[in-house]
Amino acid sequence: MMKLGETVRTAVALTALLLAVSGCQKQEGSAEKAGKEIDKAVEQAGEKVDKAAQKVGEQIEKTGESIQDEARRDKK
Repeated sequence: MMKLGETVRTAVALTALLLAVSGCQKQEGSAEKAGKEIDKAVEQAGEKVDKAAQKVGEQIEKTGESIQDEARRDKK
């Protein structure tokens, strides 16, 4: 079992460690905030491009199917 003195020292050491770690955290500056906003905008733009590409791909597929249907009709 730990003695009272060891318990107090351990508690003081943990408290000091927690204070040191929390003091190391930097506040976000304007450049960091702008960077995050840029990242967010790029991600959203990428999602929109993906959706548009998917729609174009679907339209190309439909067009290909229509061409194949017409080619089959012409063979008859």
